[in-house]
Amino acid sequence: RYDPSLNLIYYGSGNPAPWNETMRPGDNKWTMTIMARDADTGELKFGYQKTPHDEWDFAGVNVMMLSEQKDKDGKERKLLTHPDRNGIVYTLDRSNGDLISANKLDDTVNVFKTVDLKTGLPVRDPEYGTYMNHKGTDICPSAMGYHNQGHDSYDPKKQLFFMGINHICMDWEPFMLP
Repeated sequence: RYDPSLNLIYYGSGNPAPWNETMRPGDNKWTMTIMARDADTGELKFGYQKTPHDEWDFAGVNVMMLSEQKDKDGKERKLLTHPDRNGIVYTLDRSNGDLISANKLDDTVNVFKTVDLKTGLPVRDPEYGTYMNHKGTDICPSAMGYHNQGHDSYDPKKQLFFMGINHICMDWEPFMLP
């Protein structure tokens, strides 16, 4: 998505591979990240990683919606809103990448308890992880994600976002291949 007023291009990066999370330790930096680059130079202005060490295949590359809205103090701000496949709707200040909000799309999202707005990190619920020697049931969202390929929109007159979401959960049972 291009913002001519800031001359920035916004995009999301996909999930890490392989999907088996035990084979790739760490946060897998730059995966699952909202990025902003200078349109003239390509310089990275900011990156916000939504799902460090993504273990569910959420691939957060979907739509970035741009809006201008007032914050809680009444100050007009340039915002970027991204409904992610991980079940969280993220809103960033699109000029500097500051995290404004990170709210669940639906109360059934259970892979994360919340997102810490100070650190930007999701607080995982280990019951719904996909690690070895653990059978997870009713993991929400599924690998398909709560938001997938559909396009969303923002109506500035009504100040409403219109989003198409999935409501699909999954069970997870790991096994070793010979």
